[in-house]
Amino acid sequence: MTTLTLNSLQKTYANGTHAVRGIDLEILDGELTVFVGPSGCGKSTLLRMIAGLEEITSGDLMLDGSRINDVEPAHRDVAMVFQNYALYPHMTVRRNMSYALQNRKVAKAEIDRRVVEAARMLQLDELLERKPAQLSGGQRQRVAMGRAIVREPKLFLFDEPLSNLDAQLRAQMRVDIRKLQRQLRVTSIFVTHDQIEAMTVGDRLAVLNNGELEQIGTPMEVYSKPASEFVASFIGSPRINIVSGEVKAGTLHVDGFELPGFSKIADQPVKVGIRPEDFVLESTSKMSLQIDLVEELGSDELLYCVSSAGLDYRIRRPGGSGHKVGENITVSVISEKLHLFSSQSGKRLN
Repeated sequence: MTTLTLNSLQKTYANGTHAVRGIDLEILDGELTVFVGPSGCGKSTLLRMIAGLEEITSGDLMLDGSRINDVEPAHRDVAMVFQNYALYPHMTVRRNMSYALQNRKVAKAEIDRRVVEAARMLQLDELLERKPAQLSGGQRQRVAMGRAIVREPKLFLFDEPLSNLDAQLRAQMRVDIRKLQRQLRVTSIFVTHDQIEAMTVGDRLAVLNNGELEQIGTPMEVYSKPASEFVASFIGSPRINIVSGEVKAGTLHVDGFELPGFSKIADQPVKVGIRPEDFVLESTSKMSLQIDLVEELGSDELLYCVSSAGLDYRIRRPGGSGHKVGENITVSVISEKLHLFSSQSGKRLN
């Protein structure tokens, strides 16, 4: 069993920049946790702190109950996969995968066993005698993963490993990584700025913003009940609609219409989040919108609409529904599907 615990982990640079701000998190045994957030949010810095490549300013990093803040990277029993592959160009695939084991004086028979087994898992059996220049981008990434696998570490760290691949290959590699991690059941951390990639790969998502942990949960927990306006806006494609509203006496007032059912929320201005798929076309509704643009997405289409008050909305509909630019539609939203956030703190209210 391998469990990683982050206790109030912090990173402050000499110039006063706070890259990581008191992160508390437990990575569970055998799970794949994704650190996701925009560029500069601290996710890669946090990963490098775990790997031992970045000094920890304060807090405790615990691996299986042992504090490893001061343990050298080579002795942490973690394996890292980088976005640039970091393969030796003059070595074959076999040598790239076995090199670290040879340096550790692992027996040749054991090295051969591990390399052959990893190559089989990664479909590299026929490529072991090739050099990196003879491989595709996806194959090179598999070799980098194989090099990590043969070490049989306690912890896998993936630092945006798919960012250099084209869209089609990225989609396939997401599936491959997920299958491989489930097969190996090695505790893993995956860093990405791509929220679709995060939703696809992770058992749990740790959403980071400005060096802080905004939310931790399964992909569906984070999507269906975002803890803040930031999380709601960052997770989900197409992006959630966010408009201003106000709660008065248990009724939500937003864009000229009223929705009861919010008696547990004190009177206050709020930000209202509405997922594009949560609109319902309803002829009796009082919310009227005009279609500005229809974006065809194949099985779906996205309607870009504007209300009489000038607020913009994105609405997802089944493809081929026949809606036209300039058309007026009336819509409603089920109260239970709305996401309400504090206008001041951005934190979830309902």
